[in-house]
Amino acid sequence: MSMLKLCPCFYGRHSAVSDSDLDPVLLVSGMGGSILNSKPKKFGLETRVWVRFLLAELEFKNKAWSIYNPQTGYTEVLNKDSEIVVPQDDYGLYAIDILDPSPLAKCVHLTEVYHFHDMIEMLVNCGYKKGTTLFGYGYDFRQSNRVGNSMEGLKAKLETAYEASGKRKVNIITHSMGGLLVSCFMSLYKDVFSMFVNKWICIGCPFQGAPGCINDSILTGLQFVEGFENYFFVSRWTMHQLLLECPSIYEMLPNPAFKWERDPQIQVWRKQSNDDDTSIQAESYGLLTYGGNAIPLPFNMSILKWATETRKILNDVQLPEGVSFYNIYGTSCDTPFDVCYGSETSPVDELSEVCHVTLLYLIHSTPACFFLVWWPQPQYSYVDGDGTVPAESAKADGYAAVERVGIPGEHRALLRDDKVFQLIKKWLGIEQNVSKRSRTVKVMDSHVYI
Repeated sequence: MSMLKLCPCFYGRHSAVSDSDLDPVLLVSGMGGSILNSKPKKFGLETRVWVRFLLAELEFKNKAWSIYNPQTGYTEVLNKDSEIVVPQDDYGLYAIDILDPSPLAKCVHLTEVYHFHDMIEMLVNCGYKKGTTLFGYGYDFRQSNRVGNSMEGLKAKLETAYEASGKRKVNIITHSMGGLLVSCFMSLYKDVFSMFVNKWICIGCPFQGAPGCINDSILTGLQFVEGFENYFFVSRWTMHQLLLECPSIYEMLPNPAFKWERDPQIQVWRKQSNDDDTSIQAESYGLLTYGGNAIPLPFNMSILKWATETRKILNDVQLPEGVSFYNIYGTSCDTPFDVCYGSETSPVDELSEVCHVTLLYLIHSTPACFFLVWWPQPQYSYVDGDGTVPAESAKADGYAAVERVGIPGEHRALLRDDKVFQLIKKWLGIEQNVSKRSRTVKVMDSHVYI
């Protein structure tokens, strides 16, 4: 038995006594923060396609690659014999806890897939009881943040938490894009939100977008983990196909109506030919907006149009009276802002080549000779933030916040940060001792960061 204790997957949970005086808590995940299963339409077992440690690439290509349907507004899988579903086990907590709950992933204890896990354990140890005062909401993050299924699912989850706790109002804790989902719900279902919600604690939300991260994700894909672990996950380019068809990604493009300290840019070094003269120049492109200047790359213009309408909703939403809002944003990490493709010595000939800047090519020059060509990685300019979302965006919520707090930490790591936990306990009224190391700003004016 002592040998088994060396493996994290055999650790036991601490017991906790439920407190009937606790208001229910609903945890809402963000982009990539929910387990997605592929379910056969006729019969058969569900297969996890996101996240998985083994056979990730194969299962993702076969069952998760998707295309946006402008007639319905939904992103639909290419495999017509299956559909994507989110598991609802453990009162919604299973889907946002450990994103790869396989025994192997647990034994390796891969930090990146332990999503809300530490926060769930913290809340349970503070007296919260699953199914009575603690719930989770995982959703199909491929879809728009305002699409009907996601909105109705959140409404149902709030009603469930409200009834299960004895008609006590719900405290919501969101991470990342989950804040945009709640903002859309707050606009489209204002009366329901006022009826069921007491407090909203937001962590690392890209309220005004995540310029460097999102622009590059749409152009070249996204790597979920770094280091050797990425060989076991979905590749950057396999993920790229999906992201191009995800309205939620487009809805996190930088907000053109926001007064940035300086506007984010996409820069491309290109060859310019004029008669017999050839020069190399850096071309800059502004914010990618529908109806504005869009660079001719494989963007889905139907989704961009949809996302523009979502941005209008987000720009106009108001916090209902009686709801307390708290904002935690990450700081002290280099966060991509501008992105540059090519260089003065290695320019891009065509704009379409931007989508291949990280590919490793194997070129067959002669029957007996192969050589490799490595397109240069994109170069970024950085600002302060959590490594994904600039602090300038995350703290510009536009609401009358009770407190806004900057916590040094990386985007996903904020979900397991002790200082974040101390703040959550304070705001939920379950612990008053908050670390003085946190940089806290009392908000007297709702426009202080706008």
